[in-house]
Amino acid sequence: MHVDHLQLTDFRNYREADVDLARGPNLFVGRNGQGKTNLVEAIGYLSTLGSHRVPTDAALVRQGCDAAIVRARLAHEDRSILAEVQINRTGSNRAQVNRAAIKPRELPRYCTSVLFAPEDLALVRGEPSGRRRMLDELLGQIAPRMQGVLADYDRTLKQRNTLLKSARATGARSGSLATLDVWDDRLVAFGAEIIAARDHLTRRLAPFVTEAYATVAGERHEATISGVLSVRGGDPEDAAATDPVLGTPDEPVTVAAAADAFRGALERRRRDELDRGLTLVGPHRDDVLFQLNGLPARGYASHGESWSFALAIKLAGAAVLRAESTLGDPIIILDDVFAELDESRRERLAGAVADYEQVLITAAVFGDVPEQLAAHTVRIEAGTIVGDESESVPAPAPAPGASPAPAADPDAA
Repeated sequence: MHVDHLQLTDFRNYREADVDLARGPNLFVGRNGQGKTNLVEAIGYLSTLGSHRVPTDAALVRQGCDAAIVRARLAHEDRSILAEVQINRTGSNRAQVNRAAIKPRELPRYCTSVLFAPEDLALVRGEPSGRRRMLDELLGQIAPRMQGVLADYDRTLKQRNTLLKSARATGARSGSLATLDVWDDRLVAFGAEIIAARDHLTRRLAPFVTEAYATVAGERHEATISGVLSVRGGDPEDAAATDPVLGTPDEPVTVAAAADAFRGALERRRRDELDRGLTLVGPHRDDVLFQLNGLPARGYASHGESWSFALAIKLAGAAVLRAESTLGDPIIILDDVFAELDESRRERLAGAVADYEQVLITAAVFGDVPEQLAAHTVRIEAGTIVGDESESVPAPAPAPGASPAPAADPDAA
């Protein structure tokens, strides 16, 4: 799939923006701070319902405004749709597809993308939360219903933690907390599905990571990934946990097996949880272990190796989406990546993404980007599109009587 046209209203530094996009590579060039990343960030939002730069939506709304609008004309095979989202500074967001209201969490059904930015170095060197988020964003694009499962798990986790905190404050013990068992059942039901889905995805990613690392780095190293489950004793956020384990490499985690392990872990940690007022096991405390030649990449990989590993993870995600998504190729977004790479890695990365249906690149310096990715170049200056150096696709005409913002959806999340 690809984006034919992007329109923004009050998004980041753009009061208004209209830009035509081509199939194949599209290069946005401009000095730092001009708004290049804001354009690709808007497209990424349609796929992941979040920003790769900030944790909350409020920062996406232009200063002094109440809402931002992202509107994109998407094309897949012979089908064209108009996807829109209104991002509100306060209150629930709203979304439309072909002018019909939908829940915002349904947007990934219509748009898939994989974005790589300098911040993604934290996938290798940073905290487990970033690696969990990476898996969950991919899951949401491959199987959009998982967005609901993840949201249900988060709500249940908050309720259970509230109960545990209350029990700690009042000195209640497990025997008098019958309500806790009810929340345990809900937590296990949602959590087991997440654990199994992440395990399946990690196993699908693994061979692509190995291949992509060799492609990007230009040399053969054994780059591997595996899941780390807190319900089986591996908790990177708990110094008292046992060594990280998932099971044997040939043993996929089923929903039933995850549920049994989760329930058993909750029983074992009940006293600790009451003492601390916190849920200590579950998918919210899991991790993904990245290894290079048998050693953890975090702590052992050099800067260049860490960059190659982070790129390999994103390229592996794109390969899985290409294979499993009904939308075909995801949009590949490379945000200010080439400035961080040497010339050989630039050429190898360009070759790795060249056959995707659409690739969006941002760069401060035109010469940093291999020539094969600069066929359609758009120049950006101070939140304004000042130059399009190739033939563009015509912008979509607005629907008759269309309002500038999506219609309200009272059930939207």
